[in-house]
Amino acid sequence: MGWWSSKRRTWCAVLLGQAVSLFLALSGFSTSLLATMGFDAPVTQSCFGYFSLATVYGGILLHRRHKLQVSWYLYLLVGFLEVQANFLRTKAYQFSSITSVTLLVCFTIPWAIILTRVFLGTRYSILQLVGSALCLVGLALVLLSDADGGGGGSMPLLGDTLVIGASIFFAFSNVGQEFIVKDRGQMEMEMLSMLGVFGFLFSLVELSHLCLTNKPHFACMCFQIWAIAGYTLSMFCSYSMIPWILKWSGATMFNLSILTSNMWAVVIRTFFYQQKVDWLYFLAFAVVILGLVIYSTNEKAPVPDHDRDGVKSSSSECEGLLVDENGEAVAGHAGSVP
Repeated sequence: MGWWSSKRRTWCAVLLGQAVSLFLALSGFSTSLLATMGFDAPVTQSCFGYFSLATVYGGILLHRRHKLQVSWYLYLLVGFLEVQANFLRTKAYQFSSITSVTLLVCFTIPWAIILTRVFLGTRYSILQLVGSALCLVGLALVLLSDADGGGGGSMPLLGDTLVIGASIFFAFSNVGQEFIVKDRGQMEMEMLSMLGVFGFLFSLVELSHLCLTNKPHFACMCFQIWAIAGYTLSMFCSYSMIPWILKWSGATMFNLSILTSNMWAVVIRTFFYQQKVDWLYFLAFAVVILGLVIYSTNEKAPVPDHDRDGVKSSSSECEGLLVDENGEAVAGHAGSVP
């Protein structure tokens, strides 16, 4: 029964990952539209999204009189990392193409693998690494199809540098969120509300600084307002699902899942611009899904062990799942949390 429950959670994580990937594609499309209209206000864009998270989930927790189960300074750190990551990625659309941004954000994957191994003790099997490689191969097929279309951007080198910086911040933020929600009960709503609160506060601080130093001028057009509204809604929906993916499958699985966001973006552009879809996109989508299936179905249940103090913990050979105090398998991945 425990095996079936863990597999069910894994497949739910895969499906949620594709839903998040779709919403990320919508937010990227909205950001790209705003960039073409000369709207250069990345902090303003994200600010509305954080405010919606803080208002909805924070309001629910206040109504329930919920007390924080995790120290506030950890949420402050995660909120800071997330705001910087969103700022750098959104800013990169001003200098680089949407294809380049999507590609370089994928540097989050190797960073997530390294950080989860170092800080959370996660161990990966050979088949999981093969699944990760297949996902990257699928992305390479997308880039091969896009190669004929050019790309460009006003300052591609600067844009690429900003995205690489964003990928590092995203990796640290994802691992921090995974540490908060994994092996703890009912932490998703608390994390979303606190991420919204601190994300909104950091956005306000940075926004006030930009207004004082640069005095930006925003031309508010109806189409821009709709694009910002679309970005905010997409951000809210994607963030609302991320904690469950991190809890059930971890940061690496999450970042592998959102590789398909570029393919969803192609579908969106097809309907919006009436563009034709190259056959390589369908092949790439199939390869990425195959990689996700291989990765997610090769998580092994851990073998209980005892450390020197006689405390039960996951053994060094555990992969895929955690064991709780009663010896029951819990969906997640290996490694004990300090």
